[in-house]
Amino acid sequence: MRAQVDSSEASVISPRLHRMLSRLLDGIASLCLLVAGVLLVFLIASFGWLVFGRYVLNDTPTWVEQSSLLIVVYITCLGAAAGVRGNAHLSIDFIRESLPGPLKTTARYVADLFVLIFGGFMAHEGWGLVMSNLQRAIPMIGLTESWRAVPLVICGVLIALFAFANLLARILDLHHQEDA
Repeated sequence: MRAQVDSSEASVISPRLHRMLSRLLDGIASLCLLVAGVLLVFLIASFGWLVFGRYVLNDTPTWVEQSSLLIVVYITCLGAAAGVRGNAHLSIDFIRESLPGPLKTTARYVADLFVLIFGGFMAHEGWGLVMSNLQRAIPMIGLTESWRAVPLVICGVLIALFAFANLLARILDLHHQEDA
């Protein structure tokens, strides 16, 4: 026999689950920003070492350029994923926001769906790049070129996850409940 759940109990469970998942996703986004921040500090320090090595020691560290190119990709992708979670990414929404109620709501669903599809496409194509570059080495640092594509996979998965969560929350009308 299946237990019956009345609507008042279901409405209590759903927001609680939403808050728990929201905290988890916010934590993942915060971790992305933390890792990006640490990498940014390392990037600045490595450029400081480059300048010191070149002008003081007269011995330029050759690994800095290639490692910096790699680190910038990680910083950018992690920041982009966190931006999707916080709805802080670049968007042009003045047209959508000027639409009447039902059209505006539909446009928000479509935008979330496009971001979800884009994240999935990015992860899929990034994985293809990872697999196709396993044998090619990055000069000066000894890693394979696949490491340049790994952030695309991570970012794509996170963008898709965050966009799915936004879309699900919109479908369940949980954003409206949070604002109230």
